[in-house]
Amino acid sequence: MSEQPIYLNPDHPIAERVDDLVARMTLEEKVAQMRYSASAIPRLGVPEYNWWNECLHGVGRAGIATVFPQAIGMAATWDVGLIEQIANVISDEGRAKHHEFVRQGQREIYQGLTFWTPNVNIFRDPRWGRGQETYGEDPYLTSAIGVTFVRALQGHHARYLKAAACAKHYAVHSGPEGERHQFNAIASERDMRDTYLPAFEALVRVANVEAVMGAYNRTNGEPCCASPTLLQKILREEWGFEGHVTSDCWAIIDIYKYHKVVDTPEQAAALAVNNGCDLNCGDTYPYLTGSVEQGLIEESTIDRAVKRLFTTRMRLGMFDPDDLNPYAQIPYEVNDSESHRQLAIQTAQESMVLLKNADHTLPLSLELQRVAVIGPNADSQKVLLGNYHGTPSHSVTPLEGIRAALPDAEVTYAQGCGVLGNDTSGFDEAVALAQNAEVAILVLGLSQVIEGEEGQQEGVAEGEKSTGDRKDITLPGVQEDLLKAVHATGTPVVLVLLNGGVVAVNWADENVPAILEAWYPGQAGGTAIADVLFGEYNPAGRLPVTVYKSIEQLPEFTNYDMTGRTYRYMTDEPLYSFGHGLSYTQFEYSNLQLSAESITANGSVTVSVDVTNTGDRAGDEVVQMYLHDVEASEVRPNLELKGFTRFSLEPGQSRTVHFHTPASLLSFYQDGAHIVEPGKVEVLVGASSVDIRQRASFEITGQETDTSGWRAYFSTVEVV
Repeated sequence: MSEQPIYLNPDHPIAERVDDLVARMTLEEKVAQMRYSASAIPRLGVPEYNWWNECLHGVGRAGIATVFPQAIGMAATWDVGLIEQIANVISDEGRAKHHEFVRQGQREIYQGLTFWTPNVNIFRDPRWGRGQETYGEDPYLTSAIGVTFVRALQGHHARYLKAAACAKHYAVHSGPEGERHQFNAIASERDMRDTYLPAFEALVRVANVEAVMGAYNRTNGEPCCASPTLLQKILREEWGFEGHVTSDCWAIIDIYKYHKVVDTPEQAAALAVNNGCDLNCGDTYPYLTGSVEQGLIEESTIDRAVKRLFTTRMRLGMFDPDDLNPYAQIPYEVNDSESHRQLAIQTAQESMVLLKNADHTLPLSLELQRVAVIGPNADSQKVLLGNYHGTPSHSVTPLEGIRAALPDAEVTYAQGCGVLGNDTSGFDEAVALAQNAEVAILVLGLSQVIEGEEGQQEGVAEGEKSTGDRKDITLPGVQEDLLKAVHATGTPVVLVLLNGGVVAVNWADENVPAILEAWYPGQAGGTAIADVLFGEYNPAGRLPVTVYKSIEQLPEFTNYDMTGRTYRYMTDEPLYSFGHGLSYTQFEYSNLQLSAESITANGSVTVSVDVTNTGDRAGDEVVQMYLHDVEASEVRPNLELKGFTRFSLEPGQSRTVHFHTPASLLSFYQDGAHIVEPGKVEVLVGASSVDIRQRASFEITGQETDTSGWRAYFSTVEVV
């Protein structure tokens, strides 16, 4: 009887098991494991495995699953506790699906446990089609949500990963989509360290994310999937990353075909692996056998990559009996369960941002008898889902949600126009319905037709492709003309927006009394929209991005300099500010206190503020703390989010919020080190980046410098 090999023995450390397994492989077998569709090795009992899976806002592209609001909508909740619940649900469904697929002998794309999520790129420009996949424009908010998502997705078991998360797209990647395969993003060291890298660093250092995906583009001249600066110097040497790196899909081809950094696929594959890209989503890495023959790469370097990949598979329990792994026991019945559907409703509710509510137009009365629902997004199931989505067993459009909320009323519907195009033939019907209604609810905005990934066919009609990035940020097509025509009837109008990138609705802001931002709200979007419109839910979502008045307020799209971009650096007045969002009640801030007037550069200060619900109904408030380095030696942001919390208050109820804030949250990168400088720091606490209710300041004495990457990532928040 032969002895069990070490790699199949769970009693041995994972590193020993991986070493044993890789030592038994031929070069050809190793190379075959470095492509996303990894081949089986029957003689070693290694099953095939497809690394490509998605769970951006629910398990994607693998049949029925709970579909939450698109990532930008999840960010609009500003609720990290909710994000944790969502990621737990997603990983439960992912685990359940994976084991059911395996039981059926299926190991195909979108069936594994390595999820290429989350997207923590900074949404620096609303024209970017993939901004919908991100958590917005702010590094701190993105980091906080991303860390929470990754921790919950990967689980907290001492031995096993529940799932493997992936921080993407590393790094400095946010358009233009049409040029991404050859584009060179140029970013200063200051912008790299202050804006583009912090979320990746937090996911690596704080959340221990298992994987990182390189971007298509070059950054400062180096292809991101073969960058010695990004992959070696920063990611592994500076941050201590120990997981595996994957390329974006077919990005290795770009290295020689479009970036033209090298001439051949053998050179491109070798360059990527030598610099730390272990897995190829694409078909270039099979050339690695030729790379070895040509002396472009050592087999030991290939061993390093393969060991990293099998370490992840071992940590997922793929070579252990299922009875040892608690995550393998998750029953298939959790998928699309009633509790998960309820969480989708809650998430959609919390994501709703009330942009405007003049004269208390909202909430609408449930006694209404005649309501017209108008617009190209009013009764579309596709538009609810955004991109990288799963398939809900049931979804509710805005029209369906409104009809369910008003079962005894006459709720009429007209599409009016398309999301795109100049066809106004539906205007007459829409106007007629509005004239006969007590209120007209227009559901306008964007869709995957006009924003998405380059070449995207998801979420659009068969045979069509998304236009990718937008050239403008106003309502596309003739939607604003439709809005004006309905408004001209004199019937009260409420505007609901469905979109990923924000829309400059300047005319609506001046003329329409109530505007609700609903994002791509997922399977329960229509229910949540109706709950807010008719007062069953008090909205408290906040913008994770700035809404600009026009593209005239933005630098040129291909310019990655942060000057003038986002609330942190812009000097113009926005249409709606970062952090903005209204409620059906009112909150008063008072009694701002600092635990000290002066702290050392390695010390901390506690910022406390009282918040009271002074209105007549219960509601959530999102308290936001910003800091401003008044006396910095170089250009720093206007202000920076460095703490936030969302909580509920009954009418008349008060709570005290404590932000425990280390001085190192103000650190910045200068000459190869993170430093905290002496000087005055302004503290600003309020309901948005411009709605500041309380101010104070403290002094930092002395200076701290650390070349190892020392820094604090988050304030600690208590609500008592």
